Amino acid sequence: MAGKFDGRVAIVTAGGSGIGAATARRFAQEGASVVIADLSGKRAEEVTTGITASGGKAVCIKMNAADPEGVQATIQLALDTYGRLDIMFNNAGLAEMAPLDETSLESWNHVLAVTLTSTFLGMKYCLPIMRKQGKGAIVNTASISGKGGDYGLSSYNAAKAGVINLTRSAAIENAKHNIRINCVCPGAINTRAAQILGKERADEFRRLQAVAHPLGRMGEPEEIANTVLFLASDDASFITGVEITVDGGVTAHTGLPDMLRLQK
Repeated sequence: MAGKFDGRVAIVTAGGSGIGAATARRFAQEGASVVIADLSGKRAEEVTTGITASGGKAVCIKMNAADPEGVQATIQLALDTYGRLDIMFNNAGLAEMAPLDETSLESWNHVLAVTLTSTFLGMKYCLPIMRKQGKGAIVNTASISGKGGDYGLSSYNAAKAGVINLTRSAAIENAKHNIRINCVCPGAINTRAAQILGKERADEFRRLQAVAHPLGRMGEPEEIANTVLFLASDDASFITGVEITVDGGVTAHTGLPDMLRLQK
């Protein structure tokens, strides 16, 4: 049975774990040839090995998504290995917690570089190739933290808000070239970011997130991957310049208390 992405080539940044790894696997399952780029070359290699062992096509590269030369090398690997580039998933991001007045300039610049500048670079260097091909799809990872504020995450909030509006600007500039550009805005997802807190703190983190999400749980990486695949596919052929929220209902809620419970 043919896959939705047979004959197409996709790059996934931060593809060594979490949302990136889940998306890379889904692309491969649907027939795409995948280039997996990650700051951890070991994790990128592990995901690549898993895909090829299952009969899929994938190569990997150790890459800093905020480094122009690294991004260019990743795109060149796609071209040298597979001869084209159809899909770019700019997924890299980073958060560092601190009150705004205690956030160092170094930390601010680091978060913006990995989260926002990486998205700019990914689009900047893949767009000329897609224009020559006459078609392409780009998906950027934003966040519900780009649509609202969080305590202690001012740099991350600013960077993800930038990803959303950068997506819009790039979309309207490139629609005439038949290149669609969208972003996905996840809520809290059960990835390494939760796991590195340690078991006790991670369990408490998950409990608090379950309370915050009307669906009663955190999201899974595969649930974001499914949305990314939709946006990159021909099923979304008339969708560009949008952010799709996948957050278990968090942003649907005003934040006010449940008045029905108070009446009981």
